[in-house]
Amino acid sequence: MDKVAYRLDLTGELSQIHNTFNVSRLLKCLADDSVVVLLDDIQVDVERSITILDKKTKTLRNKVVGLVMVQWQHQKGSKWTWEPDDEMREHYPKLFAATEFEDEV
Repeated sequence: MDKVAYRLDLTGELSQIHNTFNVSRLLKCLADDSVVVLLDDIQVDVERSITILDKKTKTLRNKVVGLVMVQWQHQKGSKWTWEPDDEMREHYPKLFAATEFEDEV
């Protein structure tokens, strides 16, 4: 069986970055030793979920989907988006422990 993905072993400060890449996304690199970027010069803007602001349900053709409004924090400020309730509960269960919406959706 051929390998189709590479998994990088990232250091602690880069652990928030997705570490698996499909080989189809990789390109040949011809290194130029005169161009060097130091790790300290690289800034990664990682979004972090802060809190759940609201909840609602959306009726689709054949089902009802629970949505939650999530506030995200990153280096340039904050924003909010509507996300599927079940996915947010799976990936960020601690957010639901502090909200009053847990039993409603």
